[in-house]
Amino acid sequence: MNSVAKASLRKEIKSKLNSLTKEEKTQQSKIVTSALLSHPVYKKSQRLSIFLSMPDEIQTDSVLKHALENGKKVFIPRYDSSSTYMDMVRLHSWEQYDALPTTRWNIKQPPLDKECEQALNTGGLDLVLIPGLAFTRAGDRMGRGKGYYDTFLEKCKEVSLQPPTTIALAFKESILPEIPIDEKDVPIDIVLAAD
Repeated sequence: MNSVAKASLRKEIKSKLNSLTKEEKTQQSKIVTSALLSHPVYKKSQRLSIFLSMPDEIQTDSVLKHALENGKKVFIPRYDSSSTYMDMVRLHSWEQYDALPTTRWNIKQPPLDKECEQALNTGGLDLVLIPGLAFTRAGDRMGRGKGYYDTFLEKCKEVSLQPPTTIALAFKESILPEIPIDEKDVPIDIVLAAD
């Protein structure tokens, strides 16, 4: 599928997600969070990355708090908007999270020029939680079109003998029978949705 068709599908999915009420998003987020926290892959994970939610994504605040309170080593995305570069940097506490500055996407992240512990330089990750606009049950994913996660997951494969397990967190409206993918799209291992 060409980029015009992908853009059209992204627009359609964003419209569906934007039509959800705050209550619907909260309810679905609770269902997905509960499924994640009871999942064996999450339970055994020690080093995980957690995306910090945008309004049209499953809310991850509860996951972040749970992971920090349970002694897991938590890493969060740090994006460079001028490229497709993203690294995962250590978050030590909820207080540190609260103090983070906000990006133009209204997402908290440490500044690019701040020295931070990077996951891939200090032992890798065993779990990466993945956002996206659309998913299939088979693990195909459509993100926002910048390629941040696909690029990061390829880098994980390069530096680690054991690549991390990937789990997508999705609203039920984001689950489609099929989505267009290309050779750069990295499949997701597990898709958790509120349905």
